[in-house]
Amino acid sequence: MRSSSGFSVSRPALKTMALAVAMTLGGAAATTAMAQEKVLRIAMTAGDIPRTSGQPDQGFEGNRFTGIPLYDALTQWDLTKTDKPSEMIPGLALSWEVDAKDKTKWVFKLRPGVKFHDGSSFNADAVVWNVKKVLDKEAEQFDPAQVGVTASRMPTLRSARKIDDLTVELTTSEPDAFLPINLTNLFMASPAHWAKKLAAVPASVTGKAERSKAAWTAFAADPSGSGPFKGARFVPRERFEMVKNTAYWDPKRTPTIDKVVLLPLPEANSRTAALMSGQVDWIEAPAPDALDAIKGRGFKVYSNLQPHIWPWQFSFVEGSPWLDKRVRHAANLCVDRTSMKQLLNGQMEPATGMFEPGHPWRGKPSFQIKYDVKAAQALMQQAGYSASKPIKVKIQTSASGSGQMQPLPMNEFIQQNLKQCFFDVEFDVVEWNTLFSSWRIGAKDASANKSNATNITAATMDPFFAMVRFVSTKAFPPLSNNWGFYSNKQVDAVVDKARTTFDAKERDKALAELHTLVVDEAPFLFVAHDVGPRAMSAKVGNVVQPQSWFIDIATMTMK
Repeated sequence: MRSSSGFSVSRPALKTMALAVAMTLGGAAATTAMAQEKVLRIAMTAGDIPRTSGQPDQGFEGNRFTGIPLYDALTQWDLTKTDKPSEMIPGLALSWEVDAKDKTKWVFKLRPGVKFHDGSSFNADAVVWNVKKVLDKEAEQFDPAQVGVTASRMPTLRSARKIDDLTVELTTSEPDAFLPINLTNLFMASPAHWAKKLAAVPASVTGKAERSKAAWTAFAADPSGSGPFKGARFVPRERFEMVKNTAYWDPKRTPTIDKVVLLPLPEANSRTAALMSGQVDWIEAPAPDALDAIKGRGFKVYSNLQPHIWPWQFSFVEGSPWLDKRVRHAANLCVDRTSMKQLLNGQMEPATGMFEPGHPWRGKPSFQIKYDVKAAQALMQQAGYSASKPIKVKIQTSASGSGQMQPLPMNEFIQQNLKQCFFDVEFDVVEWNTLFSSWRIGAKDASANKSNATNITAATMDPFFAMVRFVSTKAFPPLSNNWGFYSNKQVDAVVDKARTTFDAKERDKALAELHTLVVDEAPFLFVAHDVGPRAMSAKVGNVVQPQSWFIDIATMTMK
């Protein structure tokens, strides 16, 4: 499917879209009660409300909007700084250490006095219960719907054992220095609240799996975590409302905003119209050519370099056109990233790898990614292609989604760039959640629809997310996100070295070696790093745009 789209937003179009959005938002005239409340309304790029039951879907946009606000994890990201990449800090765990004699075992000391929204206590039993919800198929709370978005993000975790009420032991399948970082993705839901939902499931619903599914569905409509916000109202595909948790355990993150309303608006122009017409206070990924108009109307635009890659991830299955490294290198040399940045009104940074020069994991790649059409054409001719004999490639992408930036215009731009280097590019445009789900199933599955590359953005804030899950043979689907089944013995050896190195400086050296191999091998088309543009009303205060995929709503204010 070849797609087309444009960015221009005329004033009449804005008015028309604003009217449509107003109808979608239920008329949305501000009531007296709403005026008294401090209400923050957010338009997400997601096409649906991210899952609210503990492990969000919709990619990291789900973590951003229904994960971090509603729940806590054992470890979390410091979102208080703008001048350096976010670092991992304690969350529900105060401290952790690996066993010196058996590095598959970790002991976590838990934070005392934490309560879930339903009033029950967070403790070691709750940690064990939450690990089992995604890893133990025999547990009554096991939820297959939450597994796919969780297990691939912490692939070595195998079990949890209570030592005492505030101490838990976690066991991995192999020594894994990345585990504490991986655990930022395991959100703690209330076992007691879920048990109440299970008890309320009608007796007519039989079978363990069916009863568990019914309990989780009820839990999602009335969630209970320990986060700074509590779920208040859930309307599938339309809106989700959260209210402040005045009893939150961290005084620095106890909200002053009374209510947050999440609205799915996957189309960029519709989000822009909603902001300009006053229907929402905050939009993700505004239409790039509307940025000047947005600023001119008094809205604030926030951006910051994110740990992020916007790539094509290549397939290495039999028959893939990307098996030839010359073709992979040629594609990387044929994209004019500087002009793409102009297309996006400056809202990106060109990517020459997962990490740019100056990063401790950059390494010293011999393949220098730049815009060089003649060099790309020469490589393609060596590989047997020409203007009269182009190579056909099919890319699976989405029209929107978490971190996807402006996927259709960006892909169309690449399509035209690559044409001059003898590529005939076809697109398969699918819904974001469908694309994300197929990412873990792999290029061999029918869901790939014969595509030989997938266009899903990825976080690069930790070594597992940035590289390991894409290039390790152990990360083949369905375990993790090596969608294209890339396999290289040298890469695997360096992955193992990095993963089993517990000294930070030595681990950085191994990761730099790994990134050098990743760039030289080019299992991706490296295109862009996001800067996370979001536009907000001037009424929204204390906004900290960190160098992260995430942002902390809890510390914001509303005038």
